[in-house]
Amino acid sequence: MKAVVFHGLGDIRLDDVPDPALSSEFDAIVRLTASAICGTDLHFIRGTMAGVEPGTILGHEGVGIIEALGEGVRNLEVGDRVVIPSTVACGYCSYCRAGYYAQCDNANPHGPGTAFYGGPKEAGGLNGMQAEKVRVPFAHVNLVKLPDAVSDDEAILISDIFPTGYFGADMADIKPGHTVAVLGCGPVGQFAIASARMLGAGRVIAIDQHDDRLDMARAQGAETVNFAVEDPVETVKRLTGGIGVDAVIDAVGVDAEHAHGGPAAEHPAPGAARDASPDARSDAASWKAGDGPMQALAWAVEMVAKAGTLSIIGVYPPTDNLFPIGAAMNKNLTVRMGNCNHRKYIPMLVERVRLGEVAPTRILTQREPLSDALAAYEAFDQRRPGWIKVELQPRQPGRKGNG
Repeated sequence: MKAVVFHGLGDIRLDDVPDPALSSEFDAIVRLTASAICGTDLHFIRGTMAGVEPGTILGHEGVGIIEALGEGVRNLEVGDRVVIPSTVACGYCSYCRAGYYAQCDNANPHGPGTAFYGGPKEAGGLNGMQAEKVRVPFAHVNLVKLPDAVSDDEAILISDIFPTGYFGADMADIKPGHTVAVLGCGPVGQFAIASARMLGAGRVIAIDQHDDRLDMARAQGAETVNFAVEDPVETVKRLTGGIGVDAVIDAVGVDAEHAHGGPAAEHPAPGAARDASPDARSDAASWKAGDGPMQALAWAVEMVAKAGTLSIIGVYPPTDNLFPIGAAMNKNLTVRMGNCNHRKYIPMLVERVRLGEVAPTRILTQREPLSDALAAYEAFDQRRPGWIKVELQPRQPGRKGNG
């Protein structure tokens, strides 16, 4: 089968690889009909999240049809159409039973910590879903059957980015009438905005530097701030009478960009890419790390009100030790963070989409066949806006990515 394969920093290829096979009675093989490219995938290629072994198939978002099932999977059938949660869980350990599926004790064969598809060895080393087929462990938990009323375009958004945005809003402890800032208006940020509104936020202030992302946020009813034009902290405080917001959702992570224009550019960048990620490609022409790995966190701590809440869903590597703990402590902030417990939210979000209460597909701006996946990666790497669905119908041989 064809798959997008990691070969090293700055080097991904569309390769022919063996089809996956069942290795446990609780496995399933899913023929994928849709996958997607996520900002987390770029972290691996840029070196801001280390540990992906050469030969790993990338991608942790998928929708498809079950082709084979182990005998231990008793709630699904071959032929069922399913969405695949990005993080992997066993369903029976104490963490899974408490809803902390991302901290499952049993899903990661390489030790503690979140297991997910297409990531580092420390995250399980599982092959990912930018491929024609995928092996799904603990399939009785890690597959969610889809109703006919939910399309592939809707379902692929529910595999990762919608639940992650909702998770961020949930951790922000939003009360009716709260004012919430969302840092980063990419796909996850857009769903954090939508989820904050779903949970009763009175105002949402969206911060980014890309006009079309800000336009999309404004179309959702958010107030927008372009940090390339104005100082985001000063602006947020001005918009809130000098108080700051009740909660901030960091939907950016380690590949954050420092302001390159406007008043915010006058302040030094808080940290360099190599400070957070020793392997970061900070001098490369392509697949280059962001130049302000702590930027979103620094702004978040400054713009949130005293005794406010900071919710962190942007990805940070274990090597990143740059958090402004002193400023946060002296404001009595509550800081909540983590990898999304996808399986906790996905059934609820599928149902809300089925009922027409949420229309998530406005975020889907590009569709590409698997044969064009490398070009789609390059577009995403250049920070061209949008969110890319990969339609898994390969048509031509692959080529090597930019090195």
